[in-house]
Amino acid sequence: MAYKTILTVVTPPQSDDEQKVVARQLAASVAVARREDAHLEVLALGVDRTQIGYFYAGASAMMYQETLDRAQEEAREVEAEIRKTLGREEIRWSVDTAVAQIGGLAGLIAQSARFADLVVLPQPYGPAPGTEAEAVIESAMFEGQAPVLVTAGATAPDLSPSRIVVAWNQSSEALTAIRRALPVLRRADLVNVAIIDPPQHGPERSDPGGMLSQWLSRHGIRSEVSVLARTLPRISDVLSRHVRDQNAELLVMGAYGHSRFRQAILGGATRNMLEQAEVPVFMAH
Repeated sequence: MAYKTILTVVTPPQSDDEQKVVARQLAASVAVARREDAHLEVLALGVDRTQIGYFYAGASAMMYQETLDRAQEEAREVEAEIRKTLGREEIRWSVDTAVAQIGGLAGLIAQSARFADLVVLPQPYGPAPGTEAEAVIESAMFEGQAPVLVTAGATAPDLSPSRIVVAWNQSSEALTAIRRALPVLRRADLVNVAIIDPPQHGPERSDPGGMLSQWLSRHGIRSEVSVLARTLPRISDVLSRHVRDQNAELLVMGAYGHSRFRQAILGGATRNMLEQAEVPVFMAH
């Protein structure tokens, strides 16, 4: 598998901090597309934040139309900036513009992500990202079934890292993420398989990570296994510390969630990891 279609979704920045996030997001997406010799698709998404199904006292149809028009205008402004930026890059690219209400993002994002090999998005938590950032990531992974590379830090992610940590817990989500990350894993000098408190009566009780390491070796990937004790309150804390100890440049992990009113919600471990990520995180569900 190769990453030949890269997607990123850009929403109108609402502050100077968000503007910087968008600039880093575009730079990261361009860097990935150039490294993979891929086509970069950018969705300039205007977000109408009025709530479907609710009526506010004093609100009128004219007011709702005004918020929709504002979202459309913001999307066109973002598109113009994206075209200006990408016009200076020697990569293949295209830009689409769309508008959606905050409660209706899933279908729109899923339609674009479904035909992308990799989606590049910024961290959804913190002071800078907009309120729709989490919904975009959820929709790409859960509805669009696409792997997502979540950028972290000020530098563009490197899809040729020398050291990678893989979070392994025998789940289908973790295995899906590893399968989707194989092109990246093959380029690494070393892949560290991190297992936190493996179950004493699980199928891998006698050799945690052994079958995974064997499978990786058949793909030409050099790996080692680290069995870690849960010495900190949260699994994400243990994993973050291990990433630092390994001097890893990328973390690969499954994305977990549950359905609430037919909408995917990121699970606690996934959310915690994205909140504190210091290196890019490759995720899939």
